[in-house]
Amino acid sequence: MTARTLPWDWHPGTIPDNVSLADGAYLETTYSFHRFRSRRRDALILGAHSAAYMGCMFDLGPRATFHVGRYSLLNGLWLICDQSVTVGDYCLIAWNVVIMDNYRASRVAQRRRRMLRHFALRRDSDILQAVRPRPVHLGRNVWVGFDSCILPGVHIGDGAVIGARSVVDQDVPPYVVWAGNPARLIRRLTVPGDGSCPNPAQPNRA
Repeated sequence: MTARTLPWDWHPGTIPDNVSLADGAYLETTYSFHRFRSRRRDALILGAHSAAYMGCMFDLGPRATFHVGRYSLLNGLWLICDQSVTVGDYCLIAWNVVIMDNYRASRVAQRRRRMLRHFALRRDSDILQAVRPRPVHLGRNVWVGFDSCILPGVHIGDGAVIGARSVVDQDVPPYVVWAGNPARLIRRLTVPGDGSCPNPAQPNRA
C-alpha cells in the first residue's frame, strides 16, 4: 500500500492506514499522529469538510476511536483517548483545548508513586493507561472556547457553548452557556425551531 502523505506538510510523516478522511476533509500536518497508537479499524474518522489544523495532537491508545462529524473545525485540539471520543457536526473547537476520556493516572497518591517508579525504570508509556477510560461525546453545533478542558465521561448537548478556559467535569445540557472552573450554567440559549427567535442561529439575549 502506498504511504499517504500531505503535499503541503512540513513534517515527513504519513497518515495511518486506519484513519479515514471523508470528502473535503482537511488535515494540516501528519505530526498530529505523533502519539497515535490505535490499532482499531476506523480509529479516526474526520467527517466531510471538517478540518484539523496545526497544533492538533491525536494521542490515541491501542483500543481508542475518535470520530468527528461534518463541517467541524479542530483548531489546536490535544486529544487524550483510550476508548472513545466523538464530536458531532458543525462543532468549533478552539485552540489549546484538551479533551480526555482517561486521566491515565490514579487519584490515589500511593498508586501514582508506584506508577512513576515503574516508569522511571522502564520508560513504558502503556502504564499511563491503567485508569479505566470513560467515553466523551460532543453533540452537534457545540463551541468549545480556547484553553478549555473536557474531562472523562462528559457528554455535551447540542448547541452548547463552553466558555474559554473552562474545566468541564459534568454533563452539559443542550443550548446553554457553560463556563468556569469547575464549569457551571451561565445562561440558556434559544432552542432553534421553537418559534421564539426569527433567526435560529441567534441566541436569546433576554
